[in-house]
Amino acid sequence: MSEGSSRVRRSVWGALAVGTLVVSAACGSTGPEAPATPSAAPSAAPSASVSIDQQSSAQRGVLFENEPFTTTAEVTGTGATARKILYGSTSGIDGHETRVSGTVFTPPGTPPEGGWPVVSVGHGTTGISDDCAPSASPTLFGAIGLVAPLLKSGYVVAATDFEGLGTDGPHPYLQPDTAAYNVIDAVRAARNVVPDTSTRWATLGLSQGGQASWAAAEKAGAYGDGLEFVGAANLSPAADISPIITSGADVNLSLPQQLLLPYVLEGLSQTHPELDRGDYVHGVFAENYELLSSCLTARASEKFGLAGKVTAADTRPSTDADADRIHGWLSDIALPRQRASGPLYVVVGGNDNLIRPEWTEAAVGRACADGDVIEFVSRPGEGHADGKAVPGAVAWIQDRFAGVPAPNNCGA
Repeated sequence: MSEGSSRVRRSVWGALAVGTLVVSAACGSTGPEAPATPSAAPSAAPSASVSIDQQSSAQRGVLFENEPFTTTAEVTGTGATARKILYGSTSGIDGHETRVSGTVFTPPGTPPEGGWPVVSVGHGTTGISDDCAPSASPTLFGAIGLVAPLLKSGYVVAATDFEGLGTDGPHPYLQPDTAAYNVIDAVRAARNVVPDTSTRWATLGLSQGGQASWAAAEKAGAYGDGLEFVGAANLSPAADISPIITSGADVNLSLPQQLLLPYVLEGLSQTHPELDRGDYVHGVFAENYELLSSCLTARASEKFGLAGKVTAADTRPSTDADADRIHGWLSDIALPRQRASGPLYVVVGGNDNLIRPEWTEAAVGRACADGDVIEFVSRPGEGHADGKAVPGAVAWIQDRFAGVPAPNNCGA
């Protein structure tokens, strides 16, 4: 194989590792894929007049399934236990009750006075279909690299799959309210799995999950009633990707951004059924859309084969009006949307060519202006969702549970 060809394959694999497998590699985790089992359909939607944040659905965090989960030796070898669950949550689109799959991990030993603190983990992008559910993999498709250090720190860990991954119905990819509710209700579910838990909780998210953890921080006050939120650590968060497409500019998506596009389009179509993907994908990309919208690391050799065939023109909006339309839709789901209920830790890689660091820095600036307490960290030389950022995030969470005042470099 030529050096040029090798570089292409490495570039494609780096793109395929969006937000998940890079952490797995950093923590030494690998694992096979397995299909997920669909759950029962959710109940009917409530009246549109109900305020989603204030509603007191009896199903939030309720357990519908609770069974042993087979995970990796780095978890079981410590004496920790793992359960796969199906729990109740809420759609952020229309407020109807949903059922979401996930996993709960309990550290070994005796819980501290007041019970185990809980950390809710938001995984990076895995895909949009049921077989992309992290609970279908012993490694959570790499997210075990987030779970393991939290377990070693003495926390119960709840890891949501997010609505529509492993359960009936579509996955509303990057719909922030849904993701926030799933993250918060995973804490409630964990407390039902492990009675010796505290009401105190934090969240740690990566990439897609970084958007979810940030959104959960914004919803923790109202929707998280009955729980005590201490903070959210957000690594390479997809807080605002609206700058990815703007009108009046020559749209040239990077390869990782091109590979993310089908998930973005399918997610937006849940709230904008008028979306026509033919306005945004063309040529070889459109011809291979089914392949490119499969789980992130699935059918890798076929995806490798498209390297060099997909062009920048294949993922450009057909018209400026199409660009304006999708830019507006992405702006509607951009964070921040309201002031967070606790401190934030936000990390970007200086070389991130998926979610550009300046996009996230701008989102942080807006959140600071809203009065949020944020420690913003830019890590030079690192790309998207680099696993080397995880220890710092875990240490930040430890300080929040310990009551250490949160650092704030807003305005610096």
